[in-house]
Amino acid sequence: MTELEKFEEFMKNYQDMVYSTALRLLGNETDAQDIAQTVFLKAYESFAGLRESPTAGGWLKTVATNLCLNHLTRYRARWKMFSELSSPDDDKDFVETVAAPAQSNTFDETERKRLLDEALQRLPDCQRVPLVLYHFEDLAYDEIASRLGASLSKIKTDIHRGRLALKRYLEPVRDEIDPLGQAARMSP
Repeated sequence: MTELEKFEEFMKNYQDMVYSTALRLLGNETDAQDIAQTVFLKAYESFAGLRESPTAGGWLKTVATNLCLNHLTRYRARWKMFSELSSPDDDKDFVETVAAPAQSNTFDETERKRLLDEALQRLPDCQRVPLVLYHFEDLAYDEIASRLGASLSKIKTDIHRGRLALKRYLEPVRDEIDPLGQAARMSP
């Protein structure tokens, strides 16, 4: 097996994890594909050390996370902060203006993940990014605040608001998933 074939196999083993990490953080398929491609370019440059490493998956996830955070920082002007999404005169919360996810009668684990990812993508960046870093990347509040250059209270507030918004997005389908309230909750 040639070196290129070994790298292709390596890439196939990790491409879903890298892409889903980027998609959750960025909320944009095109940007997530670009980041995933950049991650694997960096992996190719370091492939000699990564090939047999038991921590290759963690390395790839860390690189993907850091590239996503850099991307978001670079385009911070596009970010809409929560306070900009509603005004004191507005009696509607921003989540009320977004349609609920489509409902279906049968839900399996794949469908649950899809619905969660869909709901995450609807969150504004300022809520989605800290929420993903906390629940999917297992970072502490203070580490998230440091990485994003935000105050600890802002991070806590954004995560709290993101959870509330996710709950609202997922509430209509939760009853269909478990009408008796017996299954595990769909929370990040």
